[in-house]
Amino acid sequence: MLTRIGGTIAAVAIGLGGLLLVGGCSRPTEPGPGAKAGTGETQSIQIKGSDTMVNLGQAWAETFGKKTGTQVAVTGGGSGTGIAALINGTCDIAEASRKMEPAEVEQAKATGFEPKEFRVALDGLAVVVNPANPVSKLTRAQLADIFTGKTKNWKEVGGKDSEIVLLSREVNSGTHVYFKEHVLRGGDKNSKAEFAPAALLQPSSQAIADEVTQNPKAIGYYGMGYLSSKQKALAVASTSTDPYVEPRSANVVDGSYSISRPLMFYTKGEPTGAVKEYLDFVLGPEGQKVVEEQEFVPAPQGDQAASKG
Repeated sequence: MLTRIGGTIAAVAIGLGGLLLVGGCSRPTEPGPGAKAGTGETQSIQIKGSDTMVNLGQAWAETFGKKTGTQVAVTGGGSGTGIAALINGTCDIAEASRKMEPAEVEQAKATGFEPKEFRVALDGLAVVVNPANPVSKLTRAQLADIFTGKTKNWKEVGGKDSEIVLLSREVNSGTHVYFKEHVLRGGDKNSKAEFAPAALLQPSSQAIADEVTQNPKAIGYYGMGYLSSKQKALAVASTSTDPYVEPRSANVVDGSYSISRPLMFYTKGEPTGAVKEYLDFVLGPEGQKVVEEQEFVPAPQGDQAASKG
């Protein structure tokens, strides 16, 4: 959905989280390579969560399904949606672009398990505008002023004399939470800064990309894996005296691009069976090659060995 925060008029657009089911939903009559021993049934894994990770998750699922015959269903909807599904038992793995909140961990424990976290990739959040917009770089303070509504016209930051149209992910998105905490609030836990009431909430990263493509006044943010030539990624500086850095993989790895974060899997305790096999694949050489192909950044080496230890 597209919702103007705090307004009385809502513009609604239908958006669906990505869904991929590798191998289909039916059970085979003959045992396949992913079959449970002696049953003839194909193993399946349900994954829900971060829209930032949907394309990456689908690519992992497709590669793993072809390799093992295991059915892997990947659904988006936001990090909060995935974590809730893990807690209520409707998925095996939650994909998240933020850490679980203490309250969520307690809810999980109350249902009988302690969540296990795995960093499976790294991501830089790109701030994007239409290619026709002359603005090509901003400081984090300027971004905070724009997205909180203090700065309302592009001419205030070197652009044309036109209103700024704000695009944001919905509140259940880990991307939304991360951007609010690290850009709007500058990492200050005492800050109460919020997105401007005029910000338009969008249901997915792809929806932001599509809106920026056709709206020269718009500005939005999403995982850099969604970047294309139809949007322009801004170079960002931590302060006005620091260098402006573009959202590129090398800049995320070396820490020079400051709006970056880990991408996580959460499981119900220590993974076993097909879930562990899938996690080992994701953190292994084949899975991390998929990370690079999807234009994310491979997980640190220590994380890649985590599920094998």
